[in-house]
Amino acid sequence: MNYIKLTFNKLDVGALSELVAHESCGAVSLFVGTTRDNFEGKTVVLLQYEAYEAMALKTMNHLCEEVRGRWPDVVNIGIHHRLGTVPVKEASVVIAISSPHRQSSLEAVHFTIDELKKSVPVWKKEQYREGEGSSEWKENSECTWSQKYKDNHIL
Repeated sequence: MNYIKLTFNKLDVGALSELVAHESCGAVSLFVGTTRDNFEGKTVVLLQYEAYEAMALKTMNHLCEEVRGRWPDVVNIGIHHRLGTVPVKEASVVIAISSPHRQSSLEAVHFTIDELKKSVPVWKKEQYREGEGSSEWKENSECTWSQKYKDNHIL
């Protein structure tokens, strides 16, 4: 089963871990991406996330299918991404994957976060401490879809 969600609510890591757990699985691997308080010498006070929600959900579901193709023993996949304001130390994204053995779930989680950053249309704005500039929209260095749209003058 795939558990995909974009939400403005605080992410619950434990709840997603429980959701993907399965009696046939000996492993649930997690990735939790949190807001850190700094970037390139600036003090970050919060992040703002926006998404092209329909496309983001479609891409996240496609990503789940790609994971299942690479690791056929994966049982459940959860990808929850927060939108709106995310304060320092809170989770922006949680990925949880269950499988009978740890290797598949660990590899699948690593692949999933890397591919999510490359392909899912979610934008991040960093809000800085007063006196360090107000804010700046950031693009993941791994992002591949943004340049394609820029090259085609779609944005």
